[in-house]
Amino acid sequence: MTATHTGPAHTARQEWATGLTVFGAVMLFLVGLLDALRGIMAIAEDDIFVTTPRYVFEFDLTSWGWIHLVLGVVAALVAVGLLRTATWARVAGVAIAGLVIIANFLSMPYYPVWSVVMITISGFIIWALCVVERGNLSDLSGERTPRDG
Repeated sequence: MTATHTGPAHTARQEWATGLTVFGAVMLFLVGLLDALRGIMAIAEDDIFVTTPRYVFEFDLTSWGWIHLVLGVVAALVAVGLLRTATWARVAGVAIAGLVIIANFLSMPYYPVWSVVMITISGFIIWALCVVERGNLSDLSGERTPRDG
């Protein structure tokens, strides 16, 4: 007689939780990649961006470039942790997405339409990472994750 090993049955709620976490991870990775590229553009070539005279939060574009580059790299690294359904990555993902929103708001006069797009995408990332209950996560291999993350 052979025994068949069956894993825990997945509920629709667990599938949604996993799907939203993967969505958040992929979108955070894309936001990170695009923000890093934006940072490289600002560091290498300042004249790509529009300059607005007398802006309250005026910084040198090279400074904005470094800010966006660092945020982008950290966001991409956190996205990898999100794919492993680590609790620390969910918390860090929300924090990084919040910082991306702030950085894009403050640099809006330099690249307005793109800043609004990045703010919107980051808002969806925060929603996707916050709406999932901790106990409903399943990792990508289909096994249920432990409660402590």
